[in-house]
Amino acid sequence: MSDRRPAPTASLASPLQPGVERDPRPGLAGAAPESLLAWLLACGEPAYRARQVADALWRRHASTVDEMRTLPAALRTELAAAWRVDTLVESSVRPADRGLTEKALHRLDDGRLVESVLMRYPRRPGRRERATVCISSQAGCAVGCPFCATGELGFGRDLAVAEIVDQVRFWARELAGDGRHVTNVVFMGMGEPLLNVDAVLSAAAALTDPDRFALGGRHVTISTSGVIPGIERLTELRPPWTLAVSLHAARPSLRDVLVPLNRRYPVEEVVAAATAYARATGRRVSYEYVMIDGVNDTAADAAAVAALLRGRLVHVNLIPMNPVAHTAWLPSSPARVEAFAAALLAAGIPTTVRRNRGDEIGAACGQLAAERAGLPAPSAVQRRRELEVGAGAAALSDGRS
Repeated sequence: MSDRRPAPTASLASPLQPGVERDPRPGLAGAAPESLLAWLLACGEPAYRARQVADALWRRHASTVDEMRTLPAALRTELAAAWRVDTLVESSVRPADRGLTEKALHRLDDGRLVESVLMRYPRRPGRRERATVCISSQAGCAVGCPFCATGELGFGRDLAVAEIVDQVRFWARELAGDGRHVTNVVFMGMGEPLLNVDAVLSAAAALTDPDRFALGGRHVTISTSGVIPGIERLTELRPPWTLAVSLHAARPSLRDVLVPLNRRYPVEEVVAAATAYARATGRRVSYEYVMIDGVNDTAADAAAVAALLRGRLVHVNLIPMNPVAHTAWLPSSPARVEAFAAALLAAGIPTTVRRNRGDEIGAACGQLAAERAGLPAPSAVQRRRELEVGAGAAALSDGRS
């Protein structure tokens, strides 16, 4: 039957890792419903097969064609030859927080490593039980925030749609064993989502499509360090998704250090673009602020954040920095974090202090992948520390580093 199998239209991301041959088959989870239907019809299959494939993929979270038992054996053979049901070649999981947090390291077909995290939130008064999955959109990251372990890895490549969505399907299978399901997805893993905007938008559409993963649109959050063209794309679409901006500093000189993308997209313009998104969608924008001891947690920084965000439809999440190997900085003390939160609340800005999850398993983005990649040379570690200390000191004195 292989002689009548048409070539799927989806494509895979590149470039290749040196010496590694990519699997030419596209990921099934990245196929638009109309593309899958067209492929099945070209194979001579009836249209209802598309529904059977979708049920196996999205409801039963199949990882192999052998698990698609509602399909005839001949069609399963054709599917296996033309598509990959799961683009995650191998996954390993580390639990933490007495099982409330689990982090997975996924190997892709070219050997690159990406991470995803499952965070369980038990039911409590006024809040339902939740299972939030944090997923990656790139292998590595080009933004290079110095407190982030992913930045240490550098940029590998963009992930394809299926490679993004299959991270969620991985955790959906894990949760199904307990009779539970994914309730929230956040694009806050490795990479800058809006630098891979086409794939991220397609992945979010697949996750919120009632005929595919069927997650409520308000339960998806897309994070960015401030890629204005991507924010503007979102604004044009007016989706029900939440936009999260990695702020980390309101003073431009300091944000140049903490979020190097600030040199291309200044923070004032980022906030203006995010405000336009909030105005177009009616969705408040979440601002993420990693608290670094003695660097961005001063009273002056709190005042700058308040001045930047006052009067806008926003919510600020304060997150003590995850200690990252090879970085000179440390997380702010609880007292500093609470004082910062109090200053924002006094300015009328809704603020929440987030507790770090999974410290013992390296829950910060990129830590497991960096660990697997091996330690950098001691000279590189020392140079990075010198640059951080020097740049931080310059920024604290309002000097342009």
